[in-house]
Amino acid sequence: MITLANLSPNAGSNRERKRVGRGSGSGNGKTAGRGHKGANSRSGSGVRPGFEGGQMPLARRLPKRGFHNKFKVEYAIVSLAQLNQFDAGSEITVDMLVREGMAKKDQLIKVLANGDIAKALIVTVDKISTGAKEKIEAAGGKVIEKTNS
Repeated sequence: MITLANLSPNAGSNRERKRVGRGSGSGNGKTAGRGHKGANSRSGSGVRPGFEGGQMPLARRLPKRGFHNKFKVEYAIVSLAQLNQFDAGSEITVDMLVREGMAKKDQLIKVLANGDIAKALIVTVDKISTGAKEKIEAAGGKVIEKTNS
């Protein structure tokens, strides 16, 4: 039986680090495996990421299209049909929806009017559609919209 006491890595998976420049007897002394002279023998050498030897880099060869709005606010979508799984009269918060797996931890949540709701619920979310709000209030529930400031 494998326990923490007798765990070990597979044979050959862990190697000793190559210690270069530690004398001629090591086989990697003097020039430390870098050869003689030239750019790659010196410290600080090498080329930046994406450099293709003077050829026009791929990132510059490919066409650029569209526009990325860095101020866009994205919401996790929750439908009214999903809210039916909660007990009547319960208070639904963002934390509860995250716990149920309907959204991720740091996402803003918007409730849409997909489906119907048959229970009176108290819903506290970041945003809600007008149709969803009307349906929740028609079922005897209450909507609290968070103000993002």
